[in-house]
Amino acid sequence: MPDWLTDGNILFTLLLGATLFSYSLIIAAIIAGLLLYLLIFYFLHRAEKYGWIFSDRRMVDRLVAPARVMLPLLCVIIISPYLMFQVKINEFLQHLFEISLIASCTWLLMSLVLGLQDVILSRYDLMVHDNLKARVVHTQVNVLVKIVLVVFLILAFALALTTFEQIRRIGISILASAGIIGVIAGIGAQRSIAHIFAGIQIALSQPIRIDDVVIVEGEWGIIEEITLTYVVVRIWDLRHLVVPITYFLEKPFQNWTRATAQLLGTVLIYADYTVPVEELRAELKHILDKTPKWNGQAWALHVTDAKERSLELRALVSADNAGNLWELRCHVREKLVEFMTKKHPKSLPRFRADLGS
Repeated sequence: MPDWLTDGNILFTLLLGATLFSYSLIIAAIIAGLLLYLLIFYFLHRAEKYGWIFSDRRMVDRLVAPARVMLPLLCVIIISPYLMFQVKINEFLQHLFEISLIASCTWLLMSLVLGLQDVILSRYDLMVHDNLKARVVHTQVNVLVKIVLVVFLILAFALALTTFEQIRRIGISILASAGIIGVIAGIGAQRSIAHIFAGIQIALSQPIRIDDVVIVEGEWGIIEEITLTYVVVRIWDLRHLVVPITYFLEKPFQNWTRATAQLLGTVLIYADYTVPVEELRAELKHILDKTPKWNGQAWALHVTDAKERSLELRALVSADNAGNLWELRCHVREKLVEFMTKKHPKSLPRFRADLGS
């Protein structure tokens, strides 16, 4: 057998052995990473009863997917110097591993932030009667989380650029300063940047909060979502009004729950001059005592105007939130009219005419 053929067989055998060894090493690293993942999350599940924030079910659920990818990837990167592929293949794999590590780390950090958001917001229930503090926390956390996620994505993109030799300077310049972003924003995205800064200002000064009751553009609704660029208002008839966030800094609007969720409401009743006001006032108190919508804080009945043919009576009532107040006002109006119709029908508004000659 020729010497060159023997040398070729030896070289082929060595290359095949090195390739099989490298693949085996990668598979072993992936298995080790998965075992490490199972071990870590086993202890996190066991530690849930201790109330640690990182063992909270909401946090763990967020971290499962990125950790399942990142831990095997880290193990593969650790053993990558011992891989015996060809030089160009090794260089390609190293570059691929770097980009994958940046992506997985970004994914993990974003999941960590979202998990913290879930844990924090779960401790502040918007459904309680006096939910002012909960609305403050929900508004600040939601806006700040969006800002942090955007920053993470920009940094990850810049780091990914630095892995390419030809455009490494671009990536470094993005990391070192915001000059490029400022130039681009100044040329073509001035209004979008203004919206983002308005969103940050809303989060800090809080003229509106999540679940606030507002009147915008003549529409009564509830603040459902606050982003960095727009606000979603859920109107009472289930329509959604999408308003640029700068609107709430530049134009006047009504916020019914700025200081507290409790509200005062009025019910106007028109009656004849012969209406027994004291009896109607006692009936109002009786109606309020029987409905759970009334929070017991305030009530009154006053004659607020004397028109040509009727008196205007204003019933003042209070409730814990806007929904209860609306139901309470409708209930009081219905019961007062029913009371007048049954007990004092002659007290309903009448038109008098003198038919004498």
